This record gives sequence, C-alpha cells and structure tokens, in this order.
Amino acid sequence: MSSGGEATTGTITTKVPARLDRLPWSRWHWMIVIGLGTVWILDGLEVTVVGNIASRLSEDGSGLPISDAQVTGMAAALYVAGACSGALFFGRLTDRYGRKKLFLITLAVYLAATALTAVSFSVWWFFLFRFLTGFGIGGEYAAINSAIDELIPSKYRGRVDLIINGSYWLGAMGGALLSVLALNTDLFPKDVGWRLTFALGVVLGLVILLVRRHVPESPRWMFIHGQSAEAEKLVDQVEREIEEETGRPLPEPATEITIEQRGSVGFVEIGRSVFRDYPRRATLGFALFIGQAFLYNAITFGFGSILVKFFDVSSSTTGYFFAVIAFGNFLGPLLLGRLFDTWGRRPMIAGTYILSGVLLFVTAWLFGAGWLTATTMTLCWCVVLFFASAGASSAYLTVSEIFPMETRAMSIAFFYAIGTAAGGISGPLIFAELTESGVVADAVLAFCIGAALMVLAGLVAVFFAVAAEQKSLEDIATPLSAVKAKGGEPRDKAGDLRQKEPGGPPGAPAV
Repeated sequence: MSSGGEATTGTITTKVPARLDRLPWSRWHWMIVIGLGTVWILDGLEVTVVGNIASRLSEDGSGLPISDAQVTGMAAALYVAGACSGALFFGRLTDRYGRKKLFLITLAVYLAATALTAVSFSVWWFFLFRFLTGFGIGGEYAAINSAIDELIPSKYRGRVDLIINGSYWLGAMGGALLSVLALNTDLFPKDVGWRLTFALGVVLGLVILLVRRHVPESPRWMFIHGQSAEAEKLVDQVEREIEEETGRPLPEPATEITIEQRGSVGFVEIGRSVFRDYPRRATLGFALFIGQAFLYNAITFGFGSILVKFFDVSSSTTGYFFAVIAFGNFLGPLLLGRLFDTWGRRPMIAGTYILSGVLLFVTAWLFGAGWLTATTMTLCWCVVLFFASAGASSAYLTVSEIFPMETRAMSIAFFYAIGTAAGGISGPLIFAELTESGVVADAVLAFCIGAALMVLAGLVAVFFAVAAEQKSLEDIATPLSAVKAKGGEPRDKAGDLRQKEPGGPPGAPAV
C-alpha cells in the first residue's frame, strides 16, 4: 500500500474498476466532462479560424508579412506535425506519470503557444507557435481520452466519448462564424481582428483550466502505479457524494482484480502488447483512423475552393456554409452516440463508416451529373458528415478502450498520429490539385477516394470491431499488470474475450 502520495509496489486486489463502473450519472461526472471534454471546442475553433482568416493575414496592413499559401500550407503542416509529435511525446508521459499531471501540462502548453501566436510579428514566430499549439493539442488527445474513458462508467462510456470528441465541431462552427466577424474591418482594424480570435481561444482555455484543476487523477492509473490507498480514498469520496446526491445507497461492486503494481511500461512491451497480442485490433485502429482522415480531407480540404469555383459563392460567405456543415458534424455523435452503447460498437462503427462512404459516392455522382447547387451540395455534405462524424469519433473511443490500461494513452497517441499524418500530409498532397483544378471530374475523384477508404474501414470493422459496449475496460483488455480477475469474463493469452461477440456476422472471428 501507499501513503502520503508516495508510490509503492506489490500485489494488491482491488474493486476500484467495478466501483467506478457501477456509479450512476452524477454532478461529479458532469465536472469531468466539462473540465476535460470542452478542449475539443478549442481545437475546432483553432483549426477553423486559421483557415478562414488566411486571406486577411496575407493582406497588406495585417501586421504580419505572410502569404495565403504560407498560412494554409506551411503553417497548417507545422500545426499537424506539432499535433503528431505532441501526441506521441505526451502520450508516453501520460502512461508513465499519470493523466492529471499531463492534462494540466498539455493545456498550459496550448494556452502559452496560442497567446504568443496572437502577438506574432514575423513569419518565423507565427510558424514556431503554430507548431507548439499543435504540440499541446496533440498531447491533449492522449491525456484526455484516456482519463475520460477511465473515469466514466461503462454504461455511458461510448456516448460520452463520442459527444466529447464530436464537440470539436462546435468549435469549428464558432470559428467559422467568428472569422466572419473578425474579417469585418468596420469592427476591427486589419491588424487587430485576427489577433483577437487567438486571444479568445486563450480566454476559453483559462476557464477550462480553472475547472480542470478539480478533476482527479484516474483511480485506475493510481492503483496500478503504487497509489492504491489514494485510489480507494478517492473512490470512497466520490461514492459518498453520489449517495448524498441520489439519496440511495450504491449496489455492491460485482468484481475485483488482482494486479502486480509497477512504475512504468517500456516501449518494447507496449509495442508487443499492441501489435503481437492484438493484431486485429491494431488493424482496426489503422483502418478507422486512416478512413476518416481521408474522407474528411476529401470534403473539407477543398471545401471553399469547390464552392467558389463550381458554384460562384463569394469567398467572404463560405464561412456560413462551413458553419452549417460543422453543425451537422456535431449532431451525428450527439444523436447517434447512445446507440453505440445500446445497439453495440460493431454494428454502429461499421454502419456509420459504410453509410457515410456510400452517401459520399452518391454525392459525387450527383455533383458529377451537375444536379447540385451550393445549397444542395452543402446539404449532401451535411448528411454524409452526420454519419461520418459519429464514426470518426468512435475511432478515438475504439483505440482508447481496446488495449491494456498501461498502454492506453500511448495507443491513442500512436493511432491519432497515424491518422493525423495521413490526413494532414498525404491528404493535402492527394486532394490539393484535384479540388482546386476547377475540373468537375477531378473533384469527383477526390470524393470517391475518400468514400472508398471509408467503406473499406467499415468492412474491417464488420469483422474486427470489439463488442466493448457496457463492458469494464479490464474485461475488454486485461491489464498487463493483472495477476487474476474474479468474476470477469474468461480471457485467452491475448486478453481477448474468448466467447464469440454478440452481433457478429456468421463465421466472423471472435476478437
């Protein structure tokens, strides 16, 4: 056992996971969602604002000697590179030093970098702090998703994770509308408006940081890393608060787990766990992240260009169209999230991926036939992304819950980095000329590439998706530190559930 916050090692038996999973929804859970989940709004705001204010930054009098191509090209690539690097760097630290330390540090990095972006006076300064802003945001993905999944009860984990990741699009919608306001020179001078958009991100981030200070460390991380006494004390406190809130005693936890406490897990063991013990799950993670990355790039990379070139929409009003699409993106996880916990992961993940891909094929056909207007094209995109957004959010949920706890943050970071690199590097290289050429057939090809990869990812999910709905994280993937588990499902050497998952297709392998 441990005391005074000092970590010790030994063999312990604990009911902490079962105690957390059987909790009813409460004010404590809302605090976690607000403190941790709202950062995706900042990410969406950040990315969208920069893309939409590129034209203003490149104008004379903006206070920054930078071209439009440098903003949407080099600065965007550096942001992506920063996000990938930050995810991998902070992901490793999150698994080693804890969720809370890192989700405070990563937000602080984001805040500092964004504030310094707002006072940019030269191109190199702007580039440097775009990279560091991405570095902080990438770290957030690893620290936040792992903490949320370990703190939210299994009954609600799917819908909560999807809605939180989908809230990115609330930020994107706000960023699109904010950019319209910031570009209005009747309200703000050219060299002030764009700086205020970054400053707003800092203000929102500070509010989130104040709430986040009260979010606890993950008890699951604590008991594995030699802080079992603190983990028990924290769960005791939460249970008392919830019993006072509901006026009812909590049921007894059904299971317990025995683990050998440890300080950290090496890269070799992480790699062996993910790729040797769980090859199907690793394949699933790759497919989901790459599929959604290419679909989103097929649509959003040339979004403004398509509206301007093919439908004569003014570049000053494309922000309104993007706001509509962003709202459709948020509605998907919001309205479909519950079904991932009730209908199940496999049918919903596969269904949202395949359906969004098929709908994008239909949209490409209608566009190629010349039957769409700017408004109907936007509505088609909305419908496609309603399903695609739920699927894309489920990719983060999937890689967070299907690997052992000791590797959770690093697994999120790795697959996020792969997907982000594919979307932010390969995507623009493939789609740039296709969507900006002004040739209808080229844009149709871009849509078809994104649609095909989304459908293929959905087919992978049909066979490899894990029936993780309403299951304890420890039953989905046995911790590497586990000695034995009482009351849980039988597991094979890979930690996979032995029984065939419900809802699988005939002849599908048990994952």
